[in-house]
Amino acid sequence: MRPENYLKLLFVTLLVILLPLCTHAQESGNIKGVITDDTGLYVPGATVLIEDMNKGTVTDLDGEFVFVDVSEGAHTLSVQYLGYLTISREINVIAGKTVSLEISLTEQNTELDEVVLTGYGFGSQAKALNTQKNRQNITNIISADQMGKFPDANIGDAVKRVPGITMQVDQGEARNIVVRGLAPQLNSVTLNGSRIPSAEGTNRNVQMDLIPSDMIQTVEVSKAVTPDMDADALGGSVNLVTRSAPGSFRLSATAGSGVNTITGKRILNGSFLLGDRSRNKKFGWMLSASLNDNDFGSDNVEAEWSDSFKYNNGDQDNLQSVDVNPYASKVEIRKYLVQRVRRSVSANFEYNFDIDNTVYFKSMYNWRDDRENRYTTATEILDGEDIVPGDFTVDADDNLIRFPVEGEKSLKGGVDSRRGKSRRLEEQRMQNYTLGGNHLMGIVKLDWMTAYSEARERKPQERGYAFVSEPYAVDNGLNTRKPIHRAISVLSPSDYEFDTFEEKTSKAGEEDINAFVHVEIPADFFGYGNSIVKFGARGRFKNKSNNIHLAEYSPLYDLETMADTDLIYYNDDNYLAGKQYVPGAFTAASYLGTLRFSDESRFEQEDMPGDYLGENFKVKENVVAGYVMSNQKLTNRLSLLAGIRVESTWVESEGNEVILDEEGDFAGSNILEDKHQYTNVLPGLHFKYDLDDNTVLRLAWTNTLARPNYIDLAPYERIVREDREIFTGNPDLNPTTSMNFDLMAEHYFRSVGIISGGVFYKDLKDFIYTFVTEDETTGYKRFQPFNGDKAHIFGLEASFQRQLDFLPGFARNLGVYVNYTYLKANAKGVTNEDGDERGNLDLPGSAPHMFNGSLSYSGKKIGARISANYSGAYLNELGSDSFEDRYYDQQFFLDFNASFTVNKNLRIYADVNNITNQPLRFYQGVKNRTMQMEYYGRRITFGVKYDLF
Repeated sequence: MRPENYLKLLFVTLLVILLPLCTHAQESGNIKGVITDDTGLYVPGATVLIEDMNKGTVTDLDGEFVFVDVSEGAHTLSVQYLGYLTISREINVIAGKTVSLEISLTEQNTELDEVVLTGYGFGSQAKALNTQKNRQNITNIISADQMGKFPDANIGDAVKRVPGITMQVDQGEARNIVVRGLAPQLNSVTLNGSRIPSAEGTNRNVQMDLIPSDMIQTVEVSKAVTPDMDADALGGSVNLVTRSAPGSFRLSATAGSGVNTITGKRILNGSFLLGDRSRNKKFGWMLSASLNDNDFGSDNVEAEWSDSFKYNNGDQDNLQSVDVNPYASKVEIRKYLVQRVRRSVSANFEYNFDIDNTVYFKSMYNWRDDRENRYTTATEILDGEDIVPGDFTVDADDNLIRFPVEGEKSLKGGVDSRRGKSRRLEEQRMQNYTLGGNHLMGIVKLDWMTAYSEARERKPQERGYAFVSEPYAVDNGLNTRKPIHRAISVLSPSDYEFDTFEEKTSKAGEEDINAFVHVEIPADFFGYGNSIVKFGARGRFKNKSNNIHLAEYSPLYDLETMADTDLIYYNDDNYLAGKQYVPGAFTAASYLGTLRFSDESRFEQEDMPGDYLGENFKVKENVVAGYVMSNQKLTNRLSLLAGIRVESTWVESEGNEVILDEEGDFAGSNILEDKHQYTNVLPGLHFKYDLDDNTVLRLAWTNTLARPNYIDLAPYERIVREDREIFTGNPDLNPTTSMNFDLMAEHYFRSVGIISGGVFYKDLKDFIYTFVTEDETTGYKRFQPFNGDKAHIFGLEASFQRQLDFLPGFARNLGVYVNYTYLKANAKGVTNEDGDERGNLDLPGSAPHMFNGSLSYSGKKIGARISANYSGAYLNELGSDSFEDRYYDQQFFLDFNASFTVNKNLRIYADVNNITNQPLRFYQGVKNRTMQMEYYGRRITFGVKYDLF
């Protein structure tokens, strides 16, 4: 049966069930209300009780709550909320009607050092912690105001403050999320409950640095998913909730500037939000926008390592081997210059037809331009047949200290246009449009949503050049943490001969259309009230594509060496990786950008299908899911959420097989197609026990999955001749599945804070790794994704957050935020290129240690915070053996921010990011063998924030 027919059957079944419930004659009524604080903002996570009926519920993210099937007559409602005064309200329920009410809470002021604090983030902490406390599953909640207390420009940097989360960095910003030791493609990131597509060409990674943190109202990190959530969240699910329509007029604006120390260039940022609600409260709207323009860069050194060395002793067919210690066979010194412009707009609307029926529309459009120049000086050892005795030197300790290399100068740039500015333009766009509704029909709650999401990455007319030198001798540095090739004789621009010009255009995109319906009815099986049965269905329909075109251009005019072009020099002694690294002279990006490759009188074009066709693919993925679950109060303090989810997946993929002739030249290609289908049954249990009003124990057993990367599902074959490598897909890959166990204890302080600790265990099957072997026909290395056997993750989490108001004097103004996560992960069923199973392997992506800490000061006028984020080194990518394994090194970030409150509406702020100048570093096999080290410098920003409620 086709996915569309499954959906039709599910919807018809739901209607058959709903009709008798909707026409049920009632002798009771409903209560629907909204809770706000004393500033008019919604209060999520508040506990609302009908004291005489033993009924209770929790407000949602918009501060709303609903009671159904309430007996006719007078009742007393009470609202409890950490950090706020408990309030009671009398209400009269009429049979067959829904009664509405609004309740405003008053914050319990915290007196610190004779200063009353009413606005520096304590309300925001209370909202996040109350929501977290009252969730049935294990969740971490971050509110917008909490995010604003850290100097985090994008949502990735904000999320890394959550226990159990670390981020992979790109150009100094947090981009890819790792949850509980599981790689980015194994986690789910959603926007208002709708899966965010990936803008990158080959994988499922969501680019967290694409979304500004000031565009998000709440972040929900679910570490144990419930049956009504998408199951493709092996590590966890991160839901980003955009700002909803306020209860009354709201205006807020921020403007700032700053400087990047690596380039000395400016930073510009600004944001605003504007919202209101009509007088009759039926129509509400919220508009928001954000702009960040950052002119920065990075200093980068990369190395490739080898543990073998061969030379030509007169017989090219039988090269001689020499035992040597591992050495850097290739070194690249790179200079990045980047301008990143991030724009985001959001428009959200809701309309209440009546008290029982609401529809909403939410939208977000993110657009990021990266303009980049990458200047590279590379040196690579010659092939063994080109090295003869006398060309190299090996010392008494078996160190290869001198050998011949070929040098190369290259640039990644673009055309000289209004948008490109002679830089490579990488344009990423992500848009999401959601239409949904919430309905109350008698005792039935019905929620539905349809959404369209799209993410695109486009690199138009990406240009590059290469100039190469004749072989020359270098001294090989023996400091493996700082690999370097020092030329015996200094080369000049005239020593680099023209090799090639190229122009590449790439387009990648992912389209996601999805819809869900949830139905909830009261069903108290044990007589303790507060219990429901919920069921529903979701359909998700994805299309992913990647298209690349590459051409090389040969000049028909005299161009012999780099000296014949316009030159630019990068000889700065302040190169952040070390003053021993000198990028040197290059052909300027402006020279490359102004070349007219379309002029056939000056350039000859050669299409390069053998180099790009293998990367082009299409994948269509349809997922249809249904679930049923029940949340029951077993006793006054113990509740159980139990349910099951079924997900069926249909995959159609198309790729290209590249064919080369005996000379290694392109001889044609074949289009390959494949279809695949599988179904997963995923039960789950969530126990919650309230030891007292502020202490919670949670136990969860869940089952989740992660689908393979799109490129891995495509039936393609790509050959890289210069590296003697072949890459192929594997349409027969199974999804990775995991059985998860979680135990968590949480105690919430009345003065707003939390101390928590827990353990978790994940039993993974069919995890995916890259299998490397030697191709029998060509002798090339062949890379193909395979399913491993099993992997296991054991982890510990601990968290503490509190204002230290119990201390005397000045110390009462201090606040502490600390969390730590420990992981132990291992994988089985991985084989090396010889076919032998590798033992004692870590699971790629599992950082063993993760730590966040901050110390804050909160006064009447001044607020300040110093924040630290640490993650330990971990295996990032498996090689063919332990020597080639790639590791992501430990990282420690230190940030500082401060603010001065001018009045209740105006605040001045200043931020300093990356105080420690923490680099991005990878190493190969052992910690001292650097593969990449990239430095970004510090970022300093300052500005003003204006709030008018």
